[in-house]
Amino acid sequence: MKYRPHRYQAYATQRIIESNFIGLWLEMGLGKTVSTLTAIDLLLNDYFDAERVLVIAPLRVAEDTWAREVQKWDHLKHLRISKILGDAETRRRALKEQADIWVINRENVPWLVAELGRKWNFDTVIIDEASSFKNPDSKRFRALRRVRPLMRRMVQLTGTPAPNGLLDIWAPIYLLDRGQRLSQTLTEYRDQYFHSITKDSITKYRQKKESEGHIYKKIEDITVSMKAEDWLELPERVDRSIPVTLSAEGRKLYEKLERDLLLPYADADVVANTAAVLSNKLLQMASGAVYDEDRGVKQIHDAKLDALEDIIEAAQGKPVMVFYNFQHSLSRIQQQFPQARTLRKGRDGNEDIRAWNSDEIPLLLLHPKSAGHGLNLQESSCQTVVWFDQIWSLEEDQQANARVHRQGQTRRIVVMRLVAEGTMDEEAVAALERKAAGQDALMEAVKARIQKIRG
Repeated sequence: MKYRPHRYQAYATQRIIESNFIGLWLEMGLGKTVSTLTAIDLLLNDYFDAERVLVIAPLRVAEDTWAREVQKWDHLKHLRISKILGDAETRRRALKEQADIWVINRENVPWLVAELGRKWNFDTVIIDEASSFKNPDSKRFRALRRVRPLMRRMVQLTGTPAPNGLLDIWAPIYLLDRGQRLSQTLTEYRDQYFHSITKDSITKYRQKKESEGHIYKKIEDITVSMKAEDWLELPERVDRSIPVTLSAEGRKLYEKLERDLLLPYADADVVANTAAVLSNKLLQMASGAVYDEDRGVKQIHDAKLDALEDIIEAAQGKPVMVFYNFQHSLSRIQQQFPQARTLRKGRDGNEDIRAWNSDEIPLLLLHPKSAGHGLNLQESSCQTVVWFDQIWSLEEDQQANARVHRQGQTRRIVVMRLVAEGTMDEEAVAALERKAAGQDALMEAVKARIQKIRG
């Protein structure tokens, strides 16, 4: 296919060429991968300013997306890609292959750094989905930090640079400038731009009023931020919450289990890990089933399955995409709808993507964590996306919905959330709508449920 870049894509490519260290904060669907590959090709073969290029990406993206993009575009087909995936010996062989670009999944970054040590020979590093390096205590961040002085270039790609707030950007920016702009340590960064609040032995950080402007001013020379709505004429996306009414029996069982979970906490503090466990259980119950202490599944209601059946029927034969968060939800949906398919791994998964985009899969079931990055699923005639289970992560929600509502989409997309009335579903959806999904919203929601039960 002949590449005719949009103006913003040409700009992004030029910024990569001109900047040794750059963060491209381009929203989903703006073609980050082809813009970056075009720049890498020029740096390798025209400017001779790069020799060995490493791409770090989520596993499925590493397995498929970068190689597929190279084969898709005429001007990139000469690029050779080696995938550093699989077991250790397979990865070692891939390292020795003759290639232009080597691709590795982010979980294997510590292995790669340990394998090469001071013999690190990748002068250019691309981090696809840089927000996955937001935790400075993670092994992947610490490993990359060790070899950062040996790099001449770094490009960071993400559509969600700060999914849970500006605390998230310190670590990725540090990898770009080694602490020049936002201080050498996370502690210094927090002290300068945030207020710390400690309550019940838990410390939270609230952004100072003037911080956002100061932070973005400091990093504007090494970041490029673009929103799809400013550059693309995408079809309309309609978001709808579909209220699901539990049966009398289902409501009775839900309320009993909710009380059993929450009442022991009515006179105690709810800490972060406990809040996560409680909210997870309540969201499971809202979807119709819950794991017991022995990992058995306790059935509560089928209201969401009935609602999904109505949605599939209303789609009149067009494909429907469904996001689930719990394995028992997946099992129940598969039992109710035998035509449903999931994305397999590796080459089988690539075939599933092709089949979906060719309208050969009527009902596709996806987990937001495995479908978050690098999947182009917009070529099918699907217009209906359903969230069977509700989640707290704004980043996962945005990335998942962007699998179909992205560049190349020609149809209006309707995103439906099945929300069980009077349950934790409502709290989770409200948090996403406030764009405040995260630990704080989760904890407040659990405390609110406790107060309701207590009352």
